[in-house]
Amino acid sequence: MARIDVQTLSIAFPLRHADTLGLRQRPPTEGRLTSSLHGSLGVRALHDISFTVQAGERLGLIGSNGAGKTTLLRALAGVYEPTDGRVRVTGKIGALLDQTLGMNMELTGRENIRLRAMIAGVPARQRTEMEQDVEAFADLGTFMDLPVQTYSSGMVVRLAFGLATAIQPHVLLMDEWFMAGDATFRHRARNRLENLVRGADILVLSSHMADIMATWCTRLIWLEEGRIRMDGPTQQVLHAYLPRPAPGAEHG
Repeated sequence: MARIDVQTLSIAFPLRHADTLGLRQRPPTEGRLTSSLHGSLGVRALHDISFTVQAGERLGLIGSNGAGKTTLLRALAGVYEPTDGRVRVTGKIGALLDQTLGMNMELTGRENIRLRAMIAGVPARQRTEMEQDVEAFADLGTFMDLPVQTYSSGMVVRLAFGLATAIQPHVLLMDEWFMAGDATFRHRARNRLENLVRGADILVLSSHMADIMATWCTRLIWLEEGRIRMDGPTQQVLHAYLPRPAPGAEHG
């Protein structure tokens, strides 16, 4: 059964020689400066984070820019390793975290679909169906057989979204980039995404959009400066998080 177990998770990224670090170590843009006993600077993105998520839960992550939401999602996906503590995720993970995460820009759209299917272990008899499904959704026309590096940003979003939603996961991790694109794409993407969310055992969603949180999430974690400030039912946390008008403001 799907489950997420995070215990005393802390993540810090060294700043010295940051340009030589690999993907699993590269500092994110969010976080706070910290220093070691040796005087070297680093970025503390998360500090002493603990929570569990059971099958059936729909968890939202809220907080200002730099609060640690994206870092936490990437830690759950296995992109970032903990500096301290542990992250344990049970079940197949689907991650909508970065438009080009796992995509080879030198390959064509079609080749990327086939590569993703092979990596995900999709049976050979189902790969053709997956290819047709993503091709129909992305609606790239002849660009499907051209390198992804020749695509416009909107075309990349459509292909990335189609790829990310083509395989049903047990644990679905989503950042708010999925709302990018024009109005027509957002409508089509929402329908496809709602089907994916319904099929997932666990959803973890990061977004600044309160209406999306209220619609899709049963529980929210409010992150502030890399720490959990509040964890509870969606409406309770939103009530504490969202700014309220000053007395008399509604009268002009």
